[in-house]
Amino acid sequence: MHFTLNDLIVDITQNGAESGAELVELFIAETYSPEKAEIRFTVRDNGKGMDKETLQRATDPFVTDGVKHPHRKVGLGLPFLIQTAEQSGGGWNIDSMPGKGTTVTAWFDLRNIDTPPFEDIPGLFRTVLMFEGPREMLLRRIRKGANGSPDLDYEIRKTDILGALGSLDDAESLILLKDYLQSLEDE
Repeated sequence: MHFTLNDLIVDITQNGAESGAELVELFIAETYSPEKAEIRFTVRDNGKGMDKETLQRATDPFVTDGVKHPHRKVGLGLPFLIQTAEQSGGGWNIDSMPGKGTTVTAWFDLRNIDTPPFEDIPGLFRTVLMFEGPREMLLRRIRKGANGSPDLDYEIRKTDILGALGSLDDAESLILLKDYLQSLEDE
């Protein structure tokens, strides 16, 4: 079960990282205005992609490919995302093409009581940056206030982080990464 929107985002981003992609992009946009309070995220990868039949099966909670988790009989990542988005007044879209990759977008009404909490963005970004697989990850975050202009807007590349820290395999690097990501949120 997913207890926060962060859990959903991590799950979908991990799918992209495990798709054989060289590049995984995660874009998170928050909008706060008198008309709406919404979070929207997009995960895009250039991995193996899916044909229409495979994509249809991926959205069925009672189907799994048996490869990623051989002991499981169900695949719940996309079905949980779809259910959560729909029950919280949001929506979703998935585009995929074999050999080209997959793009998953979901949005949630932050004023809806059924929307799970969205918190600890530095922890979310730190988690996805540590995924094995893609050579490059691009993370972008925008938060727009009541006037419609961004009050927070930044982008992170995994190769830049690795260039600065050397690795993400030791406690010192992870602490530095945590502090850096928190500084971006605090600006």
